[in-house]
Amino acid sequence: MTATNDPLLTRRAVLASAGAGASAAALSGTPALAQTGQPKTFVLVHGAWHGGWCWRRVADLLEKQGHKVFTPTLTGVGERSHLMSKDINLDTHITDIVNIIKWENLNGICLVVHSYGGWPGSGALEQISDRVSAIVWLDAFKPENGQRGFDFASEFSRKALLAAVEKGEPSRPAPTAEAFHVNEKDRAWVDSKTTPQPNGVALQPIKLTGAREKVAKKTYIRASKYPQPAFDQALAECKADKSWRTFETTAAGHDVMVDAPDWLAEVLVEVS
Repeated sequence: MTATNDPLLTRRAVLASAGAGASAAALSGTPALAQTGQPKTFVLVHGAWHGGWCWRRVADLLEKQGHKVFTPTLTGVGERSHLMSKDINLDTHITDIVNIIKWENLNGICLVVHSYGGWPGSGALEQISDRVSAIVWLDAFKPENGQRGFDFASEFSRKALLAAVEKGEPSRPAPTAEAFHVNEKDRAWVDSKTTPQPNGVALQPIKLTGAREKVAKKTYIRASKYPQPAFDQALAECKADKSWRTFETTAAGHDVMVDAPDWLAEVLVEVS
């Protein structure tokens, strides 16, 4: 068992680094459902190069507690990689999120977005914020109106995108799991599942009117072992805004749902 999946070590990391908003419920060994008594609905949105598959451990834990969980895969990646196209843009992925919420008639949901998922997640809230009671930004981008993903991408991602566009290719290959600081035991599994990311989603400016900030419950989680200035800035902004709760962990890499699913599931129930 790796350190990131050890409940004791995970809780020690939280105690040492969680934001002031972290409560005892997120740290205790008692199942959170027993404390709240109410099943909840979660929509978990993955980041670039990933798919709904990356949430399986967290989804299983939440469902065992009686919660309802949806893990949509965005167009062009994961099991929907056969749909890769130059026509995929940010609006495509925003619609992916909006439509699962509409077609499944979901209300009072906790929307959780990881990494790149902060872009389509922010856009989706412009259309379905009345159905969302809580949001969690998990090591995720927190864009403002008019910004593009390309302008905030990490160096390796930016270079790969420019090279792909120059060649006329619709996507760029995934970095290794090691680059995401995934624990050694799970790197081969993650590498076997990641797929190329469509380029168009990073090139379209996002249109926002502030719906994200109007959600009643807002949480930002930062996995500080993974270097990304945009996430550091987002964390600092959330810490300065009393309407956000913040958590930090050093017990997981960027793919927190892979490295520390037990801890993450507890936090999600606590803040939703």
